[in-house]
Amino acid sequence: MAGFVLALDQGTTSSRALLIDQEGAIQSVGQFEFPQSFPKPGWVEHDPEEIWSSQLAVAQQVMSTIDPSSDRVKAIGITNQRETTIVWDRETGRPVHNAIVWQSRLTAPECERLKADGMEPLFQERTGLVLDAYFSGTKIAWILD
Repeated sequence: MAGFVLALDQGTTSSRALLIDQEGAIQSVGQFEFPQSFPKPGWVEHDPEEIWSSQLAVAQQVMSTIDPSSDRVKAIGITNQRETTIVWDRETGRPVHNAIVWQSRLTAPECERLKADGMEPLFQERTGLVLDAYFSGTKIAWILD
């Protein structure tokens, strides 16, 4: 029985899934777009539940092309938006806020304040990253605050 790789791609504007056979040929493709919201200029958010439901829908779509009760999927590959940030409530399993998308500049003022306070060298030493709103640290702090 032939095996497949299920590839899941969570992008900025859509969820995609591919079912790839042993020879590397794409056997099935699914894509589902979801909206972005812009609550203020420079802010970009996604509804975490829409991310999840759209990714599940495309995975089910491509899996429907094979016997989903079989063990024909041998591996799953996942790629995502990387710096898009979601915080989940540990007790309820629900998101505590919309996802802050990687391109959002929501925390740029906080990054500038940290730079003005001389925190940039420490930040870079500890994380290896430049101090910028692109990265998740200040997004997590903003959500938790």
